[in-house]
Amino acid sequence: MITNPLLYLFTLAFVATFFYVLESRLKLGLFKFVPSIVMVYAFVMLLASLGTFEYNKEINAIYKLTKTNLLPAMIFLMLLQVDLRLFFKLGRKLIISYVLAVLSLGVSFILVAFAFDFDTQSSSAFGALCGSWMGGTANMVAVGSALGVSDTAFGYALIVDSFNYTLWVALLLFLVPFANIFNRFVGAKSVDAVANEIGCACTLGTKRYWSLILLSLLVSLFSQVIATKIAFINTTTTMVIMATLFGVLGSFSRLKELGGSSEVANSMLFMLIALIGSKAVFESFSGVGFYVLAGFVILLLHATLMIGGAKIFKLDLFSISVASLSNIGGIASAPILAATYNKSLVSIGVMMAIMGYIIGTFGGLLVGNILVWMHG
Repeated sequence: MITNPLLYLFTLAFVATFFYVLESRLKLGLFKFVPSIVMVYAFVMLLASLGTFEYNKEINAIYKLTKTNLLPAMIFLMLLQVDLRLFFKLGRKLIISYVLAVLSLGVSFILVAFAFDFDTQSSSAFGALCGSWMGGTANMVAVGSALGVSDTAFGYALIVDSFNYTLWVALLLFLVPFANIFNRFVGAKSVDAVANEIGCACTLGTKRYWSLILLSLLVSLFSQVIATKIAFINTTTTMVIMATLFGVLGSFSRLKELGGSSEVANSMLFMLIALIGSKAVFESFSGVGFYVLAGFVILLLHATLMIGGAKIFKLDLFSISVASLSNIGGIASAPILAATYNKSLVSIGVMMAIMGYIIGTFGGLLVGNILVWMHG
């Protein structure tokens, strides 16, 4: 049993590094269905369930300290790569598709919460899931922390995020050959290619690496100080909002030129997932079926609303599919779907997915608080 707080952190960091390297080096097909970040959570959760960690005063303290400091730092770095100006150059049809995807997901979560009569933990957990399906796993962690989701409920939501998303990707890829039939049905023309230069091709050197860490930790400190002085809903929510605002402001400055922020943010995200998994002790998985079913109903409602919107606004299958997957799948899958239609359209998937880094946190917090309010 691990009782030393530093050994506890080392174990979590080792597991996170192991699965990240395994995915990046071996290119196993398994990772297409079960991402490495889910494996990190599952393995650490298994260690916790087997009693590997003794949750003494020191370990509980370092858990809270590490999570509190890493969360706003990760959010800030994640948002430095966002460029709102490029998003608004996508064109009317693509922007409408993206907004429709976001709104339809929000409405679907609220309707399912009402139909399934969520309790407090389910409401907050699905609020975190909404953060992921409007942005990504990082948004899920941010929203889940702000809403006070228990580590076990977060685990259920993460399972839904991985399992339902995998089937959703498969469905959207399956529909690609039927684009012309769908477009004739809704009376839409195929979208024109939009060429945008996305991202930074620079190498993440040592100087840049430490500069990003120092900057992100300073933002984390400022966010926490502000949150203790002015709390909008609660301290964690305020901290998340402040870090998000600092990240968006930073994306308009020369800080964007540092490059490599997404890599450092991803490292922090893996550590945060490992931390959450270390407190998730599952005695049984009896409740996971409820979460998975609710997730499927959300996707069904989302698909129905997207098709209805496509008919009204004459949106082609590519536009609504990539808009949907840029929310639910994020940066890892939206460009792949876009490339399946036409390689020149990859940048559209990238831009929509990056936009989700902002929308996911605010959208998840809004929907999550509505779900919690509905239960109350």
